[in-house]
Amino acid sequence: EPISSEHLHQAVSVNDEDLLVRILQGGRVKVDVPNKFGFTALMVAAQKGYTRLVKILVSNGTDVNLKNGSGKDSLMLACYAGHLDVVKYLRRHGASWQARDLGGCTALHWAADGGHCSVIEWMIKDGCEVDVVDTGSGWTPLMRVSAVSGNQRVASLLIDAGANVNVKDRNGKTPLMSVVSLLEERKKKQRPKKSCVC
Repeated sequence: EPISSEHLHQAVSVNDEDLLVRILQGGRVKVDVPNKFGFTALMVAAQKGYTRLVKILVSNGTDVNLKNGSGKDSLMLACYAGHLDVVKYLRRHGASWQARDLGGCTALHWAADGGHCSVIEWMIKDGCEVDVVDTGSGWTPLMRVSAVSGNQRVASLLIDAGANVNVKDRNGKTPLMSVVSLLEERKKKQRPKKSCVC
């Protein structure tokens, strides 16, 4: 059976380094061909944290800045999943902090969603912009953490790095207002249902 892009993606999904090298050396499959979900082999390897496969794909000419159907690139996927070695490698090979997905989110928004403090710390040291605003809700990474997860460690990291705690989103909410709303929602869900006594 001839080698196809399915074989390439299969090799990456099962972390088979030898098979990946053989497929790429055969020269019959383009390294950046997407799978049925619109992910390149690099995106899958980055998301799963397969650093050695990421290095093989990059050395075989993959484009580190390609995006999937929702506009996410390999760097965003690695940041969300918390794979610091992959993040560092992609940055050294041209991945950008400024890239945005279709909602206007950057890798820092995705790292904040993932809650991986070691990745966020390194991103900040590497010069990632802390107060970048998405184009959907008008949220910075701090606002997103405040509104979605309430992760205190991530919020503290961002604040210590100079995130603006008074910035307002499109609805005029600050991060503090967002976290209060989040806590109120959680509290409502935890309240026991009142039973009726007849």
